Amino acid sequence: MASRDLFDLLSLDRPLQVADIGAADIGEAPIYKDMVDSGLAELNAFDADPRQHAALRQLYGERVRIFPQVVGDGGPATLYLAAPQSGMTSLFRPSADHLAFFNGFERLGQVEREQAVNTTRLDDIEGLPNLDFVKMDIQGGELAALRHGTAKLARCAMVQLEVSFVPLYEGQPCFGEVDVWMRGQGFIPHCFTGLKKWSIAPVLRDGDFRSPFNQLLEADIVYVRDPVRPGGLDPDLMKAVALLAHHGFYSIDLAGRMIALLAARGVLPTDAFE
Repeated sequence: MASRDLFDLLSLDRPLQVADIGAADIGEAPIYKDMVDSGLAELNAFDADPRQHAALRQLYGERVRIFPQVVGDGGPATLYLAAPQSGMTSLFRPSADHLAFFNGFERLGQVEREQAVNTTRLDDIEGLPNLDFVKMDIQGGELAALRHGTAKLARCAMVQLEVSFVPLYEGQPCFGEVDVWMRGQGFIPHCFTGLKKWSIAPVLRDGDFRSPFNQLLEADIVYVRDPVRPGGLDPDLMKAVALLAHHGFYSIDLAGRMIALLAARGVLPTDAFE
């Protein structure tokens, strides 16, 4: 189904509001890019590192609003800046022991400088609309940002998070803690969009430190508002799930379930699912 066809079928009278928190362009096209390019979504991009803003402007032009705030708990913090291409700048100090456990990370996680910053709660950011979809990759700061953004996320349909199985930073919450919190907010896991393994030092595979054996490092996981018991979901939120599932993740079954439920409620025509 073409992007516009599904959008028109669902009769959504506004573009989806997407936030990418930690939006640095490191060469991977995000799942929402086609939706933003086609006008089905508007992008609110967060990156506290000004070195990344030019690349975001070049990629999206006028289709992006850039927010320079450091998203967190609203208090003072230290930003540990690594090389821009490493993607490892964080509000958490890198863990020397955990970096040394993996091949190559002592170099990738090297801190170039430290910067005192004031963080801003997601709920306190002026000009940020209520969000339909959030992609978040802020090197261990995801859970703090989520906990202080519950108002902006109250009508959020899907959330994509980077989660760690082995922490690379001191005090970093790992997958289990994030998963428990997300379930408590009414989300369930939907899919992994990426699962990263890494080789354990000092053993190399084929001489390449990026070529793993079996050790889990991190993953990108997508959560969706619980579609098993959708009675509490309003129609607009269900429409957002359908659009994101279809165009973002090619989860045709999840999109179809939302369309069928909307048709059963009389929100969509009875033949909408056909």
